[in-house]
Amino acid sequence: MGEQQVTSLDVAGLHVTVAGLGVSGIPAAKVLHARGANVTVVNDGDDARAREQAAELEALGIVVRLGDGATLPESTELIVTTPGWKPDKPLFAAARAAGLEIWGDVELAWRLRGPDAAPWLAVTGTNGKTTTVQMLASILKAAGLRTAAVGNIGVSLLDVVLGDEQYDVLAVELSSYQLHWAPSLRAHSAAVLNIAPDHLDWHGSMEAYAADKGHVYDGNRVACVYNVADKATEDLVREADVEEGCRAIGFTLGTPAPSQLGIVEGILVDRAFVEDRHKNAQELAEVSDVNPPAPHNVANALAAAALARAYGVPPKAVRDGLRAFTPDAHRIAHVADVAGVAYVDDSKATNTHAAEASLAAYESIVWIAGGLAKGAAFDELVAKSAKRLRAAVLIGADRGLIREALARHAPEVPVVDLDRTDTGAMLAAVQEARRLAVAGDTVLLAPACASMDMFANYNQRGDAFAEAVRELGAGA
Repeated sequence: MGEQQVTSLDVAGLHVTVAGLGVSGIPAAKVLHARGANVTVVNDGDDARAREQAAELEALGIVVRLGDGATLPESTELIVTTPGWKPDKPLFAAARAAGLEIWGDVELAWRLRGPDAAPWLAVTGTNGKTTTVQMLASILKAAGLRTAAVGNIGVSLLDVVLGDEQYDVLAVELSSYQLHWAPSLRAHSAAVLNIAPDHLDWHGSMEAYAADKGHVYDGNRVACVYNVADKATEDLVREADVEEGCRAIGFTLGTPAPSQLGIVEGILVDRAFVEDRHKNAQELAEVSDVNPPAPHNVANALAAAALARAYGVPPKAVRDGLRAFTPDAHRIAHVADVAGVAYVDDSKATNTHAAEASLAAYESIVWIAGGLAKGAAFDELVAKSAKRLRAAVLIGADRGLIREALARHAPEVPVVDLDRTDTGAMLAAVQEARRLAVAGDTVLLAPACASMDMFANYNQRGDAFAEAVRELGAGA
C-alpha cells in the first residue's frame, strides 16, 4: 500500500504570481509566502470583498493588484491559478509566451507534499464525484486507515497536505478545472465515473473537457477505474500514459467480466482483485447496503469499491463502509411520504446527465424541473425518461426549453408551466405536484438546471422543496 518517497518543493526566493483571490487563491498565496516566495496576487475584480481580502494579504507582506488580472507582473517565474480562471485568459497567454509554468492549487499541493506523503485515490467525472469520494473515505476508514475526503469536495488539499495530521491514504475529488492545471499529478489509482457535456464554455470543446478529465489517469500505478456503460471513460484509459503493470478496471451494473466489479443477484461482486479472476468472484456487499440504492448511486459505490480494492482493502471493509455512509443533503434524498406519495430532493441534479440518472431510479414520477439551462438541450433526457413521467411541473428562467422537449418527446405527459422565478414558486410547484400525483408515485425535484435564477445555490433550492413538502405533510 505504500508509495515512493517525494521531496517537498522549495519555493524560497521564487517570484510567484497567484491568479485570483477566493477559496483557493488566498490559501495558495499564504502558503507560498510562508515558504519564502515573493508573491504577487492579481485579480480581475476590485469590489469591497476583494479589497477586504487584499488588505488581509497585504498585512502579511504580499503584493496584491486588484482590477488588473490581465497583465503579467515583471520578474514572474511561476503562475499559480485558481481553478475557475479560463485557459484563454490573456495572463496565461503572456505566461506561455514567456515559457512559464502554470499550476493550479492541486498541482501546488502535489508539489509541496513532504517525504512519505499519503498516496491519492482520485475521482473525477461529470456527476457523482462527491458521493463516490465520500463512500471511498468511509470504506477506507472501515478498513482502519487514516484518511479524509478532500479536494473539490470543499476540503483544501493544501491544508491537508501541509497540516500536522498524518494520513495513510487520501480520497481526492478532482474537477476538470483542477485537472487542467495539474500536469504532474500522479495518483495511486483513479476513476472517471462518466463523461457528459458540462463546462464547455470553460474548456472550449467536448474533446478538451474529456481530455482534462482523462489527465487523472496519467501515471497511475495500480488501477484506472472506468465505467463500462460509458465508452468515453474506457477510451480515456486506453489513451492514458500509466506506469507498467497498471490495470484497467471496469465497473458495471450488470454481471462483471474478469477485471470488473458488478452486480450478481443483488450482490456487489469483485472479479478484478481476486485470485484467478476468470473463475472466481468475491462478494463485497449487497445492493441494499448502498444508501440510497438508486442505480447511479450503486454505480458510485462500485467505483469507490474498485479504488478501495486497488489499495488493498478487504471485502468486509467495503460492506461496512457502505453501510456507514450517509449521503449529503439534496442528493436523491427522501424527504417524506405524504398520502402514499414519496417526495425526493435531488436539487444537486444541476445538469441533464445527473437528472437522467435520478429519473432512472423511479418508475412513476411527477417531475419538478427547470432553472438556468447553461446552454443545455433537453431532448435526449426527456426521450429517455418519458415512459417514467406521470406529469411535469416546470419552474425557472429556462423552463420553456424543457416544456418544448416534453411537447416533442412526451406529448401525452401533463405539464404545468409556472411562470415564476421567485423563491415562493417552489411551494406552488410542490402543491401542483401533489395535485397530479397518485399513491405510489414519486414527486422528484431533479431540476436538470442550475439554481441561480431563483436561489442562491442548489442547497437553498432543495431546502425550499423540503420546507414545501413539510407544509403539505402538516396539512395532510
